[in-house]
Amino acid sequence: MSSRMARFGLNAYRLAGTVASPVVGLYITYRTAKGKEDRARRLERFGYPSANRPQGPLVWFHAASVGETNAVIPLIREIRRRDIHVILTTGTITSAKLAAERLGQEAIHQYVPLDLKPSVSRFLDYWQPDCAIIAESEIWPATVLELGRRRIPQILINARMSDRSFARWRRRPAIAEALFENLALVIAQSDVDAERFRDLGAVPVITSGNLKVDTDAPPYDSAVLARYKKQIGERKTWAAISTFDGEENAAAIVHRALRERDHQLTIIVPRHPERSDEIEAALVKQGLKVARRTRDDVLSADVDIFLGDTIGEMGLYLRLTEIAFVGRSLFAEGGQNPLEPAMLGCAILSGGHVQNFRDAYQKLARSGSARMVRDTEMLAKGVHYLLINDDARRNMIEAGITAVHEMRGALTATVKGLEPYINPLTVKARLLPKAVAQV
Repeated sequence: MSSRMARFGLNAYRLAGTVASPVVGLYITYRTAKGKEDRARRLERFGYPSANRPQGPLVWFHAASVGETNAVIPLIREIRRRDIHVILTTGTITSAKLAAERLGQEAIHQYVPLDLKPSVSRFLDYWQPDCAIIAESEIWPATVLELGRRRIPQILINARMSDRSFARWRRRPAIAEALFENLALVIAQSDVDAERFRDLGAVPVITSGNLKVDTDAPPYDSAVLARYKKQIGERKTWAAISTFDGEENAAAIVHRALRERDHQLTIIVPRHPERSDEIEAALVKQGLKVARRTRDDVLSADVDIFLGDTIGEMGLYLRLTEIAFVGRSLFAEGGQNPLEPAMLGCAILSGGHVQNFRDAYQKLARSGSARMVRDTEMLAKGVHYLLINDDARRNMIEAGITAVHEMRGALTATVKGLEPYINPLTVKARLLPKAVAQV
């Protein structure tokens, strides 16, 4: 342990440990009530395993939620092709289901231990990972310091640093450096992100691009898609996806402003489907007829809003339209991932608050595939323009598909950056007797 780490380690442990400890029970109860915690597996959050550790080299991947999990799946498969075992931790039920569906037996899934020293130590004592690979922006003090104490290489991949996080870390430079110096490598999404990690004390830092560009398009049920397309018929459609509070109302205002002229079906996919009852009630209060995916409602000609109140079906919703407004950008801040609608052939509209996906939006906007709107009125004008101008819409769609293709390559760059850590594990794994390696 370095002198700087020793100096600030106690404070970091106290921050992550003693402050959180009195509320651990309340935390678990709250997460369970909100549907974000698996009650049957909650002991995993305290580092207790629910699966056997395989013999041989093991890499620990951590991805916070669905988007990060999708992003690391191709990389996990690349690691598995090298005969290295993988444990994947995530923080939500939806990401756990996604891991089970997409990876099956390719990786062991556990819920991530709480960032408390006893939980992290118990987890590491059992799993004994040879390397920890963490996606995007997950920096947990107790975990970082404990990995550092054990000299387990920890690598941040697809790393990003939001404006707000960067400002917070810069106000605490000594603590930031004490934590970031423990990272063996940072593989950043963009040059801006890379420079921010360097400023905070991370060395070395390389740039790869965004792993989310190298993922497969989100899956869909072809029979369900065909049924909905038949119900929609010749009606025009547009979608407001990954919406946050206030953006569903904006979509409703747009719908009411345009329906006499465009007779469109509006698709709303909230980022948090647990808000769907509240959203439906507000839409009905405005005199709008709502069909919900969870009820399997028919999209009849008099339906105004199709409420996509499920998780994991973005591939279905985006294939029902060619125009997508991407939320958390008009009233909420940070933005959401615009790459999925681009790769699935949608012209993209967005508010201006997209700091978390700045690099992707800049590239899409330069290509002409994404347009930014200031407010609800400008959003309505943008939707109407794209609904009635087939050439403009198709030009944006084609530009988006081309831009996504040109942005690919992050997976290759990430694998190359990981080689000094992964290649020795590959050799070790392949020297094991086959019967032992499969345990």
